Amino acid sequence: MTADWALIGGSFVVAVVVGLTGMGGGALMTPMMMLFFNVPPLAAVSSDLVASAVMKPVGSVVHLRRGTVNLRLVGWLCAGSVPAAFCGVFLARAFAVGDAVSYALGVALLLAVAGMAVKSLLGARGGTANAHEIVVRPIPTLLVGMVGGLVVGISSVGSGSLIIVALLVLYPALKANQLVGTDLVQAVPLVTAAALGHLLFGDFQLHLTLSLLIGSIPGVYLGARISSRAPGGLIRALLAIVLLASALKLLDVSDTVTVWALAAASAVTIAGWRLKVRAAARASSESTDLSRAR
Repeated sequence: MTADWALIGGSFVVAVVVGLTGMGGGALMTPMMMLFFNVPPLAAVSSDLVASAVMKPVGSVVHLRRGTVNLRLVGWLCAGSVPAAFCGVFLARAFAVGDAVSYALGVALLLAVAGMAVKSLLGARGGTANAHEIVVRPIPTLLVGMVGGLVVGISSVGSGSLIIVALLVLYPALKANQLVGTDLVQAVPLVTAAALGHLLFGDFQLHLTLSLLIGSIPGVYLGARISSRAPGGLIRALLAIVLLASALKLLDVSDTVTVWALAAASAVTIAGWRLKVRAAARASSESTDLSRAR
């Protein structure tokens, strides 16, 4: 069994992006394997989930030690997501006879892009409550877990980008690091359940998973190291454009429509970025003037 150095290089690049942005693992890794390495959809989903199950616990331990995790919230999410993930695997197995997995993944990516846009719009509403002070809403949280688990089981997408946005809407008082910490910890049993299901009923291929891990582990480390220096907002915007391109490709959208859609998304991204820069400069100038006045 030989390593696929091209796949290792691709997974390294994707992992750097994940380390920089904190999301996009399954949303980038699975389409990359399908679009550029001709890996069958079910095999791509299976191998990506098993690789994620190995890597997810590392960040979870850090957040648990820092106390940025609401374990009751994690429990309700997992109560819905773990069994739903198994159901998603069975659906993916049934869809494997055709292109349904590709279409399901494309829809999941579109949802991820929409979720990132919503998160960006709501980002200014930073919470102030501690993770343990949040009053958990069991039924809505359970439903979020069920939907997220189903999507992850089918497509490997959603354990980060989709669920974290749903948490942001349900619990706006949570701080950003608490959202990330809670989401990351709940993703461990979710991804593990989906990975186990794919090991039993999917199309797991060991050489694919090993190549992903060889490239991803150093990539995530490098991305995390430089994340404090990189402009996170711009990187997330670029990631959204990449996800949009992948989604349109998986949904067999024509090249003309894809080009126009990406051009429009790029224009909106550039305009939004300029507005943020101007707003930041204006706020800095007002702060300086106020300081001088005193």
